[in-house]
Amino acid sequence: MAALDLQEQEQLEALKAWWKDNGNTVLGALLIVVVAMGGWRGWQYYQGKQAGEAAALYQQFTMQLASNDAKRINDAAAAVMDKYASTGYAPRAALLAAQANEQGRDVARAKTQLQWVVDHASEAGLKDVARLRLAAVLLDEKNYAEAMKLLDTKHPVSFDGLYADLKGDVLSAQGKTEEARSAYKLAYEKTDAGSTYRNLIQMKMDATGGAAQ
Repeated sequence: MAALDLQEQEQLEALKAWWKDNGNTVLGALLIVVVAMGGWRGWQYYQGKQAGEAAALYQQFTMQLASNDAKRINDAAAAVMDKYASTGYAPRAALLAAQANEQGRDVARAKTQLQWVVDHASEAGLKDVARLRLAAVLLDEKNYAEAMKLLDTKHPVSFDGLYADLKGDVLSAQGKTEEARSAYKLAYEKTDAGSTYRNLIQMKMDATGGAAQ
């Protein structure tokens, strides 16, 4: 039994290492989908002179993303957020800038931008993505209590799997294996059967000694 426990622990540690290296990519893929779903609709949804200016400024921001220059990216994002905070472009700029800052290890700035989305975005989907990413950052910082507060926030059913999965990560990091296993089981059940993301959840359940039914 001791050997089995050791094996499970090794699997869990390997999985944690993989998630640390790849977790942002997984959540980043979700971000890209959510941003893409509403991004270009903004051209049709928002009308008038200000909307056109906001769209043009957001387009300039997206061009700066390709530069990989943190200052240029953050300056461009700040311009959209400061001048057109009430449009759908501002939270999208903040989310994408936060992602760039996470990759560049400027965690403090990323947290500020993610919190801005939580506080100011009018679209629930963008708020939910921001909460997930902010909770992931707090998990990395071992700020488990604040991460769980975000994950306990009411959210659409479509986000149940992602929220439960990240809860499992937070609980697992605290050594709460049984609770983590329950969270992963819920995440597995709430994730589409055809999703490759479900395979990752299965791995986590296996590592904590559980199995999907």
